[in-house]
Amino acid sequence: MYLSTKFISKKSREEKRHLLITLGLTLFFFTCAGPEIKKEVELVWPLPPDEPRIKYLRTYESSKDVEEEKVGEKLLSALLGESELGMGLSKPYGVFANREVVIVTDTGLGRAVVFDLKNRNFFHIGTEGKGILAKPVGVAMDREGNIYISDTQQDRVVVYDRRGNYLRVIGEKGTFLQPAGIAVNDKLNRVYVVDVNRHQVLIFEKNGRLIKEIGKRGSGDGEFNYPTNIFVAPNGKIYVSDSMNFRVQIFDTEGNFIGKFGRVGDAPGMFSRPKGIGVDSEGHIYVVDAAFNNVQIFTEKGELLLFFGEMGHKPGQFWLPAGLYIDEDDKIYVADQYNKRVNVFQYLKTKNTGP
Repeated sequence: MYLSTKFISKKSREEKRHLLITLGLTLFFFTCAGPEIKKEVELVWPLPPDEPRIKYLRTYESSKDVEEEKVGEKLLSALLGESELGMGLSKPYGVFANREVVIVTDTGLGRAVVFDLKNRNFFHIGTEGKGILAKPVGVAMDREGNIYISDTQQDRVVVYDRRGNYLRVIGEKGTFLQPAGIAVNDKLNRVYVVDVNRHQVLIFEKNGRLIKEIGKRGSGDGEFNYPTNIFVAPNGKIYVSDSMNFRVQIFDTEGNFIGKFGRVGDAPGMFSRPKGIGVDSEGHIYVVDAAFNNVQIFTEKGELLLFFGEMGHKPGQFWLPAGLYIDEDDKIYVADQYNKRVNVFQYLKTKNTGP
């Protein structure tokens, strides 16, 4: 069948869409012998015969992961080549998640992306007004549903409600030099912000009042050299990726130094570009290494227990991973920057003491 460009140019857009859908459906039903059956492969670490401790679950990449796309819309997008710009991830960095929502900061889009699991919805935060974002990096949510996002380009932390409406800003002009990782302690009503260029962790009350500054530039206990990410465990302990000191530092609820582990190197248990950090319900410490394209799991004493992930584009693989978050169900969310997605894994508990 031949359709001249002259004929098509006289058609309205709606007529074109109807025609293309009709043609596409006809082609689909006459060329497909039947549905393709995909065999799902279970990805676990370590490999059998060892008992699995980490299991790959899924990825979040675009609105299609939460919003049901109709068959006609899928076909139309394929036929017309219509872009889904703004409906997917571009360069995800930070991630927060619970049973109802997955929130991802996207430095490529210059906004935060919300996968609303409860309401099967997808929307953006920080696109206009006082709450507009430029280069969002860190993200956290408190028990009231307020969302905290650090913007490294505008040097501020912006607070939104659960629907993404602007509420306020934490920190006056000059408070931050480059805010990055962010975490919340609901029991103490506190917000912790890593400042990369100040080489500090700043502790605020949720209302924005600065309580304390932790650290200074250096390599001693409690000192930092370009720290990036932070995680507050349920017991209140604070874990910080001290990136250019190639280590993890641990503090108590008041910011007092407890311990550290790690050193630079390319062997298992060492660090090259440590970034995202989190702790599961049994106290195991997870550290993303962007150079190794994996996640390493340690005891609090720094003993390597297991690592998972490798360079690649397949499920469970990474290409420059960044932020990490562990939710109340021990699901592990890793922002996979250049693969434009968030990989989700599950920590599998056993009666043994370690992974």
